[in-house]
Amino acid sequence: MSARSPEATPSTDAEVGVEVGVEVELRKAGRTKIRYPARLLSDDGTRVTVRAPWAGAGVRDFGFVRFEPGDTFVEHYWRDRWYAVKEVYAADGTLKGWYCDVTRPAVRGGGVLTVEDLDLDLWCAADGSAVLRLDEDEFAASGITEADPAAAAAAVRALSDLERLAEQGLLPRSSAALSA
Repeated sequence: MSARSPEATPSTDAEVGVEVGVEVELRKAGRTKIRYPARLLSDDGTRVTVRAPWAGAGVRDFGFVRFEPGDTFVEHYWRDRWYAVKEVYAADGTLKGWYCDVTRPAVRGGGVLTVEDLDLDLWCAADGSAVLRLDEDEFAASGITEADPAAAAAAVRALSDLERLAEQGLLPRSSAALSA
């Protein structure tokens, strides 16, 4: 039996066949915004992928997409990138699109995957018909440009990178979206 690094844990413990879970903690301005349980699908040491049901209360209608009970999110986080990409599936398994958060690189430890939200977001419809930059006003009002210019610059680059990936159809798509 070999020791495993918490940064390279597989989705199941092969010795006992137990599913591995993780808590996803989204922080904003130093406080926990939301924390929810997820199933760890993979962790290769750089990229962590989890699956979780919609963790919000009730329905959240953005106008361009609705997140609602029964939706499933396959979420990709990186330790070396300033964003997270979330595939959003309806209860019937239909891909709605990708909701992308600009964040500081993810940290996983003690069964918790933590990311710091930097306000900027991007939505890409499943059919590619809409790629929308979101919350640029919140980012401007956050004060990060003055408080942490290097992080602000990384966030702006990350949003541009996400937009380019979305326009080229290169956002991740998991084959494990709704499998047990």
